[in-house]
Amino acid sequence: MQNFEELNLSDELKRAIAELGFTKPSDIQAQALPLLLGKSTDFLGLAATGTGKTAAFSIPLLEKIDTQKRVVQGLILCPTRELALQVAGQINLLGKYKGIKAVPVYGGSSYADQIYGLKNGANIVVGTPGRVVDHIERGTLNLENLSTLILDEADEMISMGFKDELEKVLESAPRETANIWCFSATMSTEVRRVADAYLRKPEQVRINKTEMLSATVEQIYYMTKEGNKAEVLCKLIDAADNFFGLIFCQTKALVMDLTQYLVDHGYKVDCLHGDKDQRARERTMQAFRDHRVQILVCTDVASRGLDVKDVTHVINYSLPRELDNYVHRIGRTARSGKTGIAMSLVTPSHRRLIFDIERMTKSRMTEGRIPTRRDIGVKKVSTLLPKFQSQVQGPLAVELLDEKWREALKELPPEEIAGKFLALLMPDLFAKPEERARLPGPINQQTSFSSPSSPAPQRDRSSGDRPYRERSSYGSGGGDRDRGDRPRAPQRDRPSYGGDRERSSYGRSGQGGDDRGRAPYRERAPYAGGGDRDRDRDRAPRSAAPYAPRESFGDSSAPPRTSRPSAAPQGYAPRSAAPAPASTENSAGSRAEPPREKKRWSKTQHEERAYSKERPRTNTAKPVSLRKRKTSSENFRARD
Repeated sequence: MQNFEELNLSDELKRAIAELGFTKPSDIQAQALPLLLGKSTDFLGLAATGTGKTAAFSIPLLEKIDTQKRVVQGLILCPTRELALQVAGQINLLGKYKGIKAVPVYGGSSYADQIYGLKNGANIVVGTPGRVVDHIERGTLNLENLSTLILDEADEMISMGFKDELEKVLESAPRETANIWCFSATMSTEVRRVADAYLRKPEQVRINKTEMLSATVEQIYYMTKEGNKAEVLCKLIDAADNFFGLIFCQTKALVMDLTQYLVDHGYKVDCLHGDKDQRARERTMQAFRDHRVQILVCTDVASRGLDVKDVTHVINYSLPRELDNYVHRIGRTARSGKTGIAMSLVTPSHRRLIFDIERMTKSRMTEGRIPTRRDIGVKKVSTLLPKFQSQVQGPLAVELLDEKWREALKELPPEEIAGKFLALLMPDLFAKPEERARLPGPINQQTSFSSPSSPAPQRDRSSGDRPYRERSSYGSGGGDRDRGDRPRAPQRDRPSYGGDRERSSYGRSGQGGDDRGRAPYRERAPYAGGGDRDRDRDRAPRSAAPYAPRESFGDSSAPPRTSRPSAAPQGYAPRSAAPAPASTENSAGSRAEPPREKKRWSKTQHEERAYSKERPRTNTAKPVSLRKRKTSSENFRARD
């Protein structure tokens, strides 16, 4: 199929397609439209993001709608609110001459407006799985007359945790009359399981079986440390021509910190994440579409289905945990046959992910060179030259110069005068590295070591400050088995106490780990093991050595012990050094028990015991302040 005129479409739909500027169908549209416009069947379509899947299912859905019936005949499920609003808007544009409008149903908005739209004859409903299930359970969404159920971005709905809600909707649809159309960019195991369970002999269309990305997108990655990412990001934005794009981060906290950093540096930027309410998200997206915002920093909530015209760049500030999300992130650019650039900031510890992405997407990523400050300066200064030459208010500014200005300018050459004014216009460009603002928070842990009083730097947990080394240098599997192959540090003249660094001398059975250390071995004296058996007073003494009394801490005159000493608590300070008893054996020659130390009670315990002895034995209740201490008082009496 070469154009839409070859399809047997209604005049109203042809007119809407022409107004939208659709002339030549994409690959997925050319193969899916003839199948979906023909007989009623289930369908499974796999195509890369940005290839026109929305129009591929919207056009045949509008052709199957009976405008005489004011009931829900089409239901479209989308993973995110933004995608639901976008799909609903696309259907409204295509069906405006047929009098068909779609009602968006999603979380974060009022139920009243959605119920009003559902009760007033909505033919098509577009929504997120959670809110659609809520309306089904409330009885405000009736699917008895449903003829087509469409799953848009089915793999993302499952990966976001909507599998249970998705299955509830599929079970609520009338399988005798409703067809299920499933569209996705990737085919995961869960998507295949859902398709096998609910689709009946579906027609299948697969586009770009070998490539998951558009051929017009250029992929570049830049190696940098974690603490330098914010500065490198600004250099890439400044070096690009007419930058208008998205920056994806891994967490919401990182999104907010990076947004504030870019705002402080004078960029037109806004953020999009899950903590924003629906109105704020809609305002942000509208400002980005109107080019009032140059940069949109967001989480993966904006990586699915969003179609914003003329997005030139997509930057992965941090690589996604799930590699499938990489495909959907960079799919926001190079849409509808246009070119685009996808950049990724990669730390040395994450370099292996580049090979995983290349293997998954079957494409090639090139390593880029980070532009220097001189490159950025030359570009910025060159952009100011046309504005400088076209300036017509110069003579008016010269009239404001007094004698001091004239004397100062008289001694300076023209190049130096221009340089000073350029430095005033762009102070960040000519500032020293230590004077430039850095990204606050835990995402930038670099610390200056110029002064001895500087605190020790926090270790970069992402290992961004470690040099990259090939895996073969560490052996095949890593772990303890390969530790013998690593170069060892020179041994110090100190006793060996075990731990991970000394494990080669003690073997795998060595105690310690994390360098906790091993206590030096000392021979145990009799009765040194403790336990109830050593507390028997009538037990005959051993012939090895008599019982050694416990010397008090701080008494240097006490005889040395032959048993293993028990360490004193840290910070222990004895009240007084008591002399050792004169004899530790009774007349029978058995071991005498050392004198017991008198138990010391706190002031509260003394007061409580006195009250328990003085109070009359009646049913009079205790004061409120002492009711909770009943159990403690009984315990003290039992001990006495």
